[in-house]
Amino acid sequence: MKSFKYILALAAGAALAVSCDDFLEKNPISSASEAGYYVTSDQLLTALPACYSTLYDTYGAEGLMYYFGEIWSDETHTDNTAGQVGDTEAFDTHQGMNTSNSVVENYWEIYYQAIYRMNNIIKNAEGNDALNSLVGEVRFLRALYYFDMVRMWGDIPLVTTPVSGSEAYGIARSSVTDVYAQIIDDLNYAASNLPDKSKERVAGAATSDAANALLGKVYLTIGQKDNAKNALLKVYNSGRFKLLDDYANLWDLSYKNSSESIFEVQYKGGIGNPYSMYWALFSPIDNRVVTAWGGGYNQPEDELYDAYTTDGVVDSRRDKSIQVGYTTADGKFVPTKFTIKWRDDNAEVTGLREASDNNFMVLRYADVLLMLSEATGDVQYMNQVQDRAGAPRTTTYSVEALMHERQLEFAFEYHRMFDLLRLGKAVSVLSSCKKLGTLTFNSDSQFLLPIPQKVIDQNPNVITQNSAY
Repeated sequence: MKSFKYILALAAGAALAVSCDDFLEKNPISSASEAGYYVTSDQLLTALPACYSTLYDTYGAEGLMYYFGEIWSDETHTDNTAGQVGDTEAFDTHQGMNTSNSVVENYWEIYYQAIYRMNNIIKNAEGNDALNSLVGEVRFLRALYYFDMVRMWGDIPLVTTPVSGSEAYGIARSSVTDVYAQIIDDLNYAASNLPDKSKERVAGAATSDAANALLGKVYLTIGQKDNAKNALLKVYNSGRFKLLDDYANLWDLSYKNSSESIFEVQYKGGIGNPYSMYWALFSPIDNRVVTAWGGGYNQPEDELYDAYTTDGVVDSRRDKSIQVGYTTADGKFVPTKFTIKWRDDNAEVTGLREASDNNFMVLRYADVLLMLSEATGDVQYMNQVQDRAGAPRTTTYSVEALMHERQLEFAFEYHRMFDLLRLGKAVSVLSSCKKLGTLTFNSDSQFLLPIPQKVIDQNPNVITQNSAY
């Protein structure tokens, strides 16, 4: 059984994921020599793929960001009936979530495996100013992963240097405040040492613009709106980003890494490549027509679909995001809503899944604009997003108007639950959403994930459990 000791100290031996021909080149790393290896830029470049490759797990179609950001919220559900169904349905129903949930346990380990490797790189690059830019990429990724974790688990063990097995057993959970301080420090370092998007090392590499955009979101999450505004305006005023003319083009394969993309997970379609599975898994369950099979993940709730209509007027983003059914081979129409954002009809099929070419945008310019309205209360930024959609302009800022706009703009993109929590609406929205029936909530603490039980069992005098469990 893997232990907390393993998670923090032995992750360097984990196998590397298959890699991409941009920033994820196929470069093996020897775990036997890794601890003292990264002393030149060439050596550090061989280590970076392992850091980026974790994005395939955490932001993939079956990643924890999907489970928490989407089906843990009110806007989507899963029809999947394969695998550890009880553990995945616990996210969907908010019932049965427990300290032995296999999804939670698996991703706790994945995050700490990645953080171990990042800490090792940062430690070995200390004192070499020639490596500052490459270290900036690693610190951006560490900040991103800790930001994900602190929002999903609350207090977490904060580890910033490689540790031994015995040291790992003494590491308790750090406060949310301390974790955010480290995230901000990492992002400030990244923003100061990375090139801007126009000079990125390779497509998809972290940049100063990505660091400032993420920093803005971090500051909004902890209630520091002025700091958020300052970070976001650096991106806004740079002139390097603009909204695409057509919302649908965001997922057109010919627009990968577009002018709207700030930080994008890179995939390469085709069997034998690091392909994506959003199209295969987000299509209707067992459809056998739209896709080779159909995973039934990330299926829209009717309330999400209905949210696109205001006073009888349908927002243009609805039909560019959601299809209402499909026709079987024998001509029968099946009425079921599903997202078409990651459509890839020409993808090679491997087994029953499409080896698709879709990237995944973690940060895009529309997010910067809506965060600026959130930080400043100025609707001019929100209006730009609405203008692109041909939607009526908001004239007076309100949290409700912002929340609605974010729901329409970012449906299925793993934002919803995080937005509800940041905007203080999670308790009220989930207590009244139809998919949860009469289930009610009274505190945001009920939306934190459990610390895996085996971590507590191996460290019972050090690691505590979240109050909801």
